[in-house]
Amino acid sequence: MKNIIKGLLLVSVLSIATAWAEEAVQEDLVQAAAIQGDAKAQAKLGAMYLLGNGQEKDEQQAAEWLLKAAAQGYLDAQVLVAALYDRGIGVKSDVKTATEWYEKAAAQGHTASLAILGKNPVAAGGVAFSYQKMRLNAAKQIPTEYAKKILLTK
Repeated sequence: MKNIIKGLLLVSVLSIATAWAEEAVQEDLVQAAAIQGDAKAQAKLGAMYLLGNGQEKDEQQAAEWLLKAAAQGYLDAQVLVAALYDRGIGVKSDVKTATEWYEKAAAQGHTASLAILGKNPVAAGGVAFSYQKMRLNAAKQIPTEYAKKILLTK
């Protein structure tokens, strides 16, 4: 019985070590692809820095990588960058720059960005709605939610 338990423990330890090694390799691949200019990898690396997932949490590094991905038209990065500027996370707070990034995302049909900008045709003529309040709430939720979303994309 002791040998079975030892065997199970050994298998468990080896499984955990293998998983850690695979995760480290994956992180290295993401970083290498980001350095090569891959927008998706840049967004993932930025999300990793933002959340402290596989990288030490560093909001400035997060913003730098996410800006690179956003500049290449990566939609989720554009929305995330807009929220970073709205809140001053990793960058100096700048509502004008945030609006420009929301505009770029809206131009790609991003419905939340359209709503944040008050350009959602569904809301036109509807119940009185505070776009400013919605934008502030969105800017609080977007960084974490979009960073998680980016990390989950294959």
